[in-house]
Amino acid sequence: MPMMTRDVLLEMELEEDDEEDGDIALENLEQTIVSGFGSLESQQDFRTPEFRKRQAYESNLICDGLQLEATRSLVDDKLVFVKVHAPWEVLCTYAEIMHIKLPLKPNDLKTRSSAFDNFNWFTKLLQVDESIIKPEQEFFTAPFEKNRMNDFYIQDRDTFFNPATRSRIVYFILSRIMYQVRDNVKKFGINKLVSSGIYKAAFPLHDCNFSSPSEDLSCPNERYLLYREWAHPRSIYKKQPLDLIRKYYGEKIGIYFAWLGYYTQMLLLAAIVGVACFLYGYFTQNNCTWSKEVCDPDIGGQIIMCPQCDNECPFWSLNVTCESSKKLCIFDSFGTLVFAVFMGVWVTLFLEFWKRRQAELEYEWDTVELQQEEQARPEYEARCTHVVINEITQEEERVPFTTWGKCIRVTLCASAVFFWILLIIASVIGIIVYRLSVFVIFSVNLRKISNGTDPIQKYVTPQMATSITASLISFIIIMILNTIYEKVAIMITNFELPRTQTDYENSLTMKMFLFQFVNYYSSCFYIAFFKGKFVGYPGDPVYWLGKYRNEECDPGGCLFELTTQLIIIMGGKAIWNNIQEVLLPWVMNVFGRCHTVSGAEKIIPRWEQDYHLQPMGKLGLFYEYLEMIIQFGFVTLFVASFPLAPLLALVNNILEIRVDAWKLTTQYRRMVPEKAQDIGAWQPIMQGIAILAVVTNAMIIAFTSDMIPRLVYYWSFSIPPYGDHQDYTMEGYINISLSIFNTADFKSRVKESPYAGSKYDTCRYRDFRYPPGHQQEYKHNIYYWHVIAAKLAFIIVMEHIIYSVKFFISYAIPDVSKSTKSKIKREKYLTQKLLHENHLKDMTKNIGVIAEKMIGAAVENSLRPKSD
Repeated sequence: MPMMTRDVLLEMELEEDDEEDGDIALENLEQTIVSGFGSLESQQDFRTPEFRKRQAYESNLICDGLQLEATRSLVDDKLVFVKVHAPWEVLCTYAEIMHIKLPLKPNDLKTRSSAFDNFNWFTKLLQVDESIIKPEQEFFTAPFEKNRMNDFYIQDRDTFFNPATRSRIVYFILSRIMYQVRDNVKKFGINKLVSSGIYKAAFPLHDCNFSSPSEDLSCPNERYLLYREWAHPRSIYKKQPLDLIRKYYGEKIGIYFAWLGYYTQMLLLAAIVGVACFLYGYFTQNNCTWSKEVCDPDIGGQIIMCPQCDNECPFWSLNVTCESSKKLCIFDSFGTLVFAVFMGVWVTLFLEFWKRRQAELEYEWDTVELQQEEQARPEYEARCTHVVINEITQEEERVPFTTWGKCIRVTLCASAVFFWILLIIASVIGIIVYRLSVFVIFSVNLRKISNGTDPIQKYVTPQMATSITASLISFIIIMILNTIYEKVAIMITNFELPRTQTDYENSLTMKMFLFQFVNYYSSCFYIAFFKGKFVGYPGDPVYWLGKYRNEECDPGGCLFELTTQLIIIMGGKAIWNNIQEVLLPWVMNVFGRCHTVSGAEKIIPRWEQDYHLQPMGKLGLFYEYLEMIIQFGFVTLFVASFPLAPLLALVNNILEIRVDAWKLTTQYRRMVPEKAQDIGAWQPIMQGIAILAVVTNAMIIAFTSDMIPRLVYYWSFSIPPYGDHQDYTMEGYINISLSIFNTADFKSRVKESPYAGSKYDTCRYRDFRYPPGHQQEYKHNIYYWHVIAAKLAFIIVMEHIIYSVKFFISYAIPDVSKSTKSKIKREKYLTQKLLHENHLKDMTKNIGVIAEKMIGAAVENSLRPKSD
C-alpha cells in the first residue's frame, strides 16, 4: 500500500507465540524502524505529531512494565511489527486490579451427565472426540490477590495465566495508557490511536495455521482443532466444543455459540410440528369446500366481482383466484390454529430451559459474579471531570456529567431514535402508496399482456404481482436503511457515554433492535392487520391521502400475501447475510494475499499472516445476535401464516453455526477475549417478542385468515334459521361471504370488462353487508356482527389460555436448577473454607515464629546474669 514517509501505522496484536509469552503486537508503518518504543527517523520525521504521540505511548507502555520488541515485515519494508510482552509482575498486578478469578485447587464437584448417556453409540456419534479435544480440568477459583499468592494453584508461572487472560490484561493496559495531554484533557487508549491512523490495527494472534498443526510441540494447536472438529463441513452433525471455543475466543463468543446451538436444537421440535401442520393442510386441501366453489365454473365462474379501483379496473370473474385459493387452503387450515397455540408454548419452554442452561454455563465458566469485576470503559473514564458524592460510600467520585447533563443527553438520544423510526414509517407509507398506484397499472395491463392466456391469468394476478414487487422493493429499502442506521446508532450510543462495556452494548442493542423491529416487521404488520380492513364498499370507498383507493384482499383474505412477504424477506435476508459474512471476507482475503505475496521462498510469520486477515469489528458478534433475533421474531410473531418458518430457520441455523465457525477460524483475526455472563439485552428482547407473539398470532387467525368467518358459517349460518341446509356444511359459504352491489350506485363510471358481452347490473365484493333494495342497504348485516363477536371472543380465549400456560411453565421451571444452585453454594463454601484455612495456617505459622522468638528472648533473659 503506498504510504508517505511520515505516515505511521501501528498494529497491535495479542499473541502467545513460540519465542515469547507476550500477548499483543504493535505494527509500525514507517520507512525506518529500529526499536520497539520508537523509531530512528530523520529530524523532520522526529518532529511530526504522529511520531511524538507514538513515542509517548510506547514509552508509557514501558514505564507501566510492558516489554516491546520490534520485528520488520518480510513482505513490506514499511511494516514493522512490535510485540508487547507482559511480565509476571505486571500480570499479577492487573489480575488483582481487574478482579480476575484464578484457580485455587482442582475441582472434583463438576460432573456432567446427560439423559442420553445410555445410548453410547448415539452420543459418541454426535460428541466431539475427547481423544482429540481433551476435556478441560476444572478448578475452584477466587479473585486474585498478590498477598495471597501462595493460596493459588501455581504449578507453572508460564501456564497459570492462560492466553485469553493474558490478552485481556494486556488489552486492558493498552486501552488506558495515555499518549497526550492537551488543554488539561488526557488522551489515551489504543482504540483512539488506531482510529486516528497512528496505529493501524489491534488484534490477538492465532496460535497456528487452521489447515495444519504447528511443528512446535509446545503449541496447543487450538485453532487447528477448532477448524477440524467445529468449522469443517464434515463436523456439521456434531455438537460444538463449547469449552474449547470459550478457552480460545473467550466467554463472550462462547456464550453466543452456546445460545445459537441451543436455539437450533429447540427449533427441531418446532420444525417437526410445523411440517406436520403443513402436510395436514396440503393433504386436506382437496376437501376445502370453499376453494372448490371458487374454482367451480358454475359457481365461481358465474360470480362477477366489482372493480378494485376507479375508472381503469375492469370487472373480473371470481374463479381467476382459483390457484391462490388452493394454496391458501394449505396455510389457512385447522392445523395452523394448532401450530399457533403450540408455538406460544414452545417459545416459553425455549426461554425457560435456556435460562437453566445459561446458569449452568455461568457456573462452569466462572461468570456467576461477573458484574462485580467489570471495569469502566476508558472512554467513560476520560470524561469523568465532575465530582459528586457517592450515595452508598459517601465518598467523592468523578462522573462525566451532572444529572441535568445526563437528562439532556438522554433526551437528545431518544429524539434521534424517534426521528429515525419516523423515517422508517415514512418509507413504509411510500411502499403502501406504491402498492395502491401500481395495482391499477397491473389490473389494466396484465390482462392485455396475458391476452386471455390461461397459465398467466391463473398464476399472475394483479394482487400477486403487486405483492411480489412491493415485497422486493421493501426488502431493498430495508437493507439500505439498515446500513445507514447502524452508523447512526453507534454515534448516538457514543454520545450517550455508557459506563461499562455491558451497558454500552445493551444500550446499542435496544436502539438497533427497535429500529430493526420497525424496519423488518412494519410491512408484515400492514398486510396482516391493516390491508383490506378499511376499504368501505364499491359505492363509498375509502381513499388514502384523498387520492389513492385503499387496497383490498383476495376473496380468501390476505393470509397468503402475508406468507409471500415472509418468504421474500426471510429468504432475501438469509442470502444477503451469507454474501456479506462469507463471500465478502473471503474475496477480500484472496485479494489481499494476491497483493502482498512477493516471493514463495519467504516464510511468512504468524503475526504477518494474521495481519492480512479481515478485522472482526468493534461490535464483535453484535450483528450475529441481531440477525438471529430478527429471525426469532419472524419464527414467532407471524408463524400462524407460515408453519414452515421454523424449518427454514432450522436449516439456516445449522449452516449459520458452521459458517460463523469457519469465518472466525479462517477468515478473521482473532478477537480480544472478553468475559460475558449471559446474552445481555437480547434475553429481555426475546421475552418481549414471546409475549407479543401470542397477540399477533391470535389476531392473524382472527382478522387476517378466514377461519373465524368459516367457523361461524359452519356452526350458525349454514343451518336454519339463517341457512337453508339441514346439516352443518361449508357449502354456500362463498355466496354468503360476498355481498351484492348495484352497479348503478357507482359514484364514478367504471370501465367495463373487455371479456363481457354486456354491462353487469350487479357485482360482488368481499364484505358482510345488506344487498341493494334492503331497508338497511350497504350496512353491515347480522352475520358481520356475529363474526366480530366470534373474533374478539377467540382472541380473548386464546390469549388467556396461552398466557396461563406460559406463566405456569415459567413458575414451574426455575431459572437455576437445584443441582446448579447446590454446586454454586458448595463451591463458594469450599472456596471460603480453603482461603480461611490457608489464612489460619499463615497466622498460626507467624504466631509460632513470634512465640518462638519471644520464648527464646525470655530464656535468654533468664540465663543472663543479674547485675547488682
